[in-house]
Amino acid sequence: QVQLVESGGGLVQAGGSLRLSCVVSGRTFGVYVMGWFRQAPGKEREFVMAISQTGGRKYTADSVKDRFTISRDNAKNTVYLQMNSLKPEDTAVYYCAADTRSSSPWGPSGYNYWGQGTQVTVSS
Repeated sequence: QVQLVESGGGLVQAGGSLRLSCVVSGRTFGVYVMGWFRQAPGKEREFVMAISQTGGRKYTADSVKDRFTISRDNAKNTVYLQMNSLKPEDTAVYYCAADTRSSSPWGPSGYNYWGQGTQVTVSS
């Protein structure tokens, strides 16, 4: 089993920044790709970014390109999502996800463990 706990969400004005963290515990040696998704009210869960086990490959949604970055510190079992130039449309619950099956990183079905989510609200 793998447990994920996100933190770092909050309220920020448009143009501001936030850094989300996701601490991974349990069978961490079996985790391949780590991803971030978000879900706004009334909308489907949306892919944001993902990072490979070694950090050598990163996957980015067009909507956050050049604004968000993803990184991981395997020594700390932590994945980060740095969000800059935030926009009101970035408002959502952000979820951390882990894949232990070496699946496609682009959609929710590629992940078998999820965190509880952290709220990000961007005011205009």
